[in-house]
Amino acid sequence: MKFKTPPWTEIDTVMFDMDGTLLDLQFDNYFFLELIPETYAEINSISKEESLSIVKKLYQEVQGTLKWYSIDYWTEQLKIDIPSLKRSVVSKISIRPNVELFLSKLQKLNKRLLLVTNAHPKTLSIKVEHTGIFDCFEQLISSHTLMLAKENPGFWTRLKAIKPYDPDRTILIDDSLPVLRQAKIEHLKYLWGIKTPDSRRKGQLSCEFPLIDDFKQCFPNQATGF
Repeated sequence: MKFKTPPWTEIDTVMFDMDGTLLDLQFDNYFFLELIPETYAEINSISKEESLSIVKKLYQEVQGTLKWYSIDYWTEQLKIDIPSLKRSVVSKISIRPNVELFLSKLQKLNKRLLLVTNAHPKTLSIKVEHTGIFDCFEQLISSHTLMLAKENPGFWTRLKAIKPYDPDRTILIDDSLPVLRQAKIEHLKYLWGIKTPDSRRKGQLSCEFPLIDDFKQCFPNQATGF
């Protein structure tokens, strides 16, 4: 799909995902696909290959549910202190290009900024503390507080009940195509994806939603005050 700058004059609320959208997904892919299997292998005295196979199977069983995103769940399942393990590698967390400048421009336009993430509150806390980019948000919302993952039916309706927004004047920027599809079903009008959530991996393709390469593509133009 050809990319067009969002129609900022028609948008009041800007909802952002966190991992893969504002932050580079390479941290999470490294953590879940490399560090956890390595740690699990050491604890259980098995090979890395066997460990990766076991861990991937456990992931697949709960993918797309709140359990997949819960570090409490994985601490219990794997017998690994997941929060401590995350804190040991926080230096690998990185912000995507031009995020801070983009957020600043939206603030100057008096847009309402909401972070809506599937990240567990403990994970959210770690990343907020490390990055320091979330002070401009009206609220940081974890899907765990709504008891539904963002890609689950009814999430966006439930969110609207506790944090009212006008779907016709809201844009959601999220790297997950399943999340965007569910938001579309629940009538959010403006939906933008991320082309390369993990900077070390090949970009994703979509004919359904515009995909952002760099947030400078979304900068408001002179007609909107810049």
